[in-house]
Amino acid sequence: MQNNQLVLVGGVNWTYSEWHGSFYPDDLPDDWMLSYYNTQFQAVFLPRSVWQDVSENLWLAWLNDTQDGFYFVLESADDEAGLPASERVLRASPAWINDHVWWLDEAPDLRALAQRITRQVGAAEPLFVFSRSGDLGLMQQVNLLKQVMGY
Repeated sequence: MQNNQLVLVGGVNWTYSEWHGSFYPDDLPDDWMLSYYNTQFQAVFLPRSVWQDVSENLWLAWLNDTQDGFYFVLESADDEAGLPASERVLRASPAWINDHVWWLDEAPDLRALAQRITRQVGAAEPLFVFSRSGDLGLMQQVNLLKQVMGY
């Protein structure tokens, strides 16, 4: 991972139905949702049930629809064939998740998160902060916390 960002925020997928009309504009075409999501968040966690059957063409479209500093974090699977060779696609083993992921819904305490960010940054390791439920309020608070902390 060769990104200057050490704290990256996102959700598990970008297709939360409750985001239509609140986060996503009502008239936003579905195929523009990832690009729009990428304007606010720096990463997305994809369960293997979402990414395993994605075609090479769709992977290329997703990579082209996102900025260079955006990451796709993939729940690891036994068969990882068909993944694009991109440093922006990260395979997340359980050990890697333990070291690099903060599950926001399970630990929404921003003080504790700030302490974890400080430790992670001190070790020069990235921290991915993901919301499983797509809690926009919490995700936006973490983006603000990043700014306040200078990240």
